[in-house]
Amino acid sequence: MLEISKSKFSRVVLACCHKDGNLSNNHPRNLAALCQWCHLDTDRDWNRHQMKITVQMRRSLGDLFTGPYVRW
Repeated sequence: MLEISKSKFSRVVLACCHKDGNLSNNHPRNLAALCQWCHLDTDRDWNRHQMKITVQMRRSLGDLFTGPYVRW
C-alpha cells in the first residue's frame, strides 16, 4: 500500500491549444487543454519557424545600424 508521506505532488499548469493552429478560431471544438510539455510538443514545428524568423529579424536590424551581420 502506498503511503502518502512517500508521494510526491507537483502542480501542472494547463495551456489552451488551438488544434488547427488558427489563433482566431476560438470555437470550443478547436481548443484543447494540454500540459505545457504536450503543448510545446504539439506546436514544435511552428515554434521553430517563429524562432528562425526572429533570428532573421534581429540580423536584419543589425544590418541597418552596424553593417552586415558577422557571426562571432
